[in-house]
Amino acid sequence: MEYRKIKDEDKDGDSVGEDIESLRGKSLSVSSVVGSLGGSPIERTKWKRKSVVTLALTVLTSSQAILIVWSKRAGKYEYSVTTANFLVESLKCALSLAALGRIWNNEGVTEDNRLSTTLDEVIVYPIPAALYLVKNLLQYYIFAYVDAPGYQILKNFNIISTGILYRIILKKKLTEIQWAAFILLCAGCTTAQLNSNSDHVLQTPFQGWIMAIAMALLSGFAGVYTEAIIKKRPSRNINVQNFWLYVFGMAFNAVAILIQDFDAVMNKGFFHGYSFITVLMILNHALSGIAVSMVMKYADNIVKVYSTSVAMLLTAVVSVFLFGFHLSLAFFLGSVHSVSRFPLAY
Repeated sequence: MEYRKIKDEDKDGDSVGEDIESLRGKSLSVSSVVGSLGGSPIERTKWKRKSVVTLALTVLTSSQAILIVWSKRAGKYEYSVTTANFLVESLKCALSLAALGRIWNNEGVTEDNRLSTTLDEVIVYPIPAALYLVKNLLQYYIFAYVDAPGYQILKNFNIISTGILYRIILKKKLTEIQWAAFILLCAGCTTAQLNSNSDHVLQTPFQGWIMAIAMALLSGFAGVYTEAIIKKRPSRNINVQNFWLYVFGMAFNAVAILIQDFDAVMNKGFFHGYSFITVLMILNHALSGIAVSMVMKYADNIVKVYSTSVAMLLTAVVSVFLFGFHLSLAFFLGSVHSVSRFPLAY
């Protein structure tokens, strides 16, 4: 009996040892696979591309509000904002065509990268183009009520509206943690706008908040709608889809010029009031639009969210030196609080 018991224990010990060795082998094999993937040239190339696009989007986003404020003279825009938006759409359209030209030279013209299309495919682009038109015009007029850092803080409402609309339109439910994150994000944005040196509780007046919320809803719906269009045909080249979106953007901005600034353009000229800063602002807006598309293609929404959050802090720091912005404790704490809530929201 003792001998049989000892023998059984030996067998159990051997089986445990074999299990441990097999687990070690599996762990080694898994680690070797992970190591090989992480160290492969393809993975390194993807990581570098994602890093470059993320850095570019962060810099472009942080300088966007600064350039708009900087382009003012005596607190006013001497140039026509509708012509500036038209040039932004035109430049984005030209960049998309240039990218397509390079693809056509390297890969040839295929069914997925040709510009010719059907009415059913093109007819969906006027909706986001019209929404972006109104949103882009509002972003100029909102600076009558907010400064550059305050604009970046209020711009975080875009993330809230995008997250909610993304899940409503694309039929994805919000978890309790995500709802809590959105509420905390709103609290962070509000905290950053507290004003302890005035009779007014908030730094931004009521009109600024209304415009910020309107911009958030327009941007969120346009972004989600555009993403739904792009993902409806995944094989379609992103530059072709961008091209048609920007073509309608040019058309709508041309109509805006005729309605709002026709007399000024005819009497003073299309480029009246333009300066070097205005040109930089137009270039920034165009590259930002292209960068967002690249992030959606090569990265994901998390990268875009973190780019926006880091840009918020960069804008505040730069505004201290350029515009004498006072970085209050409430603004700093609200900004940090908002940044820390983004991972929970997504």
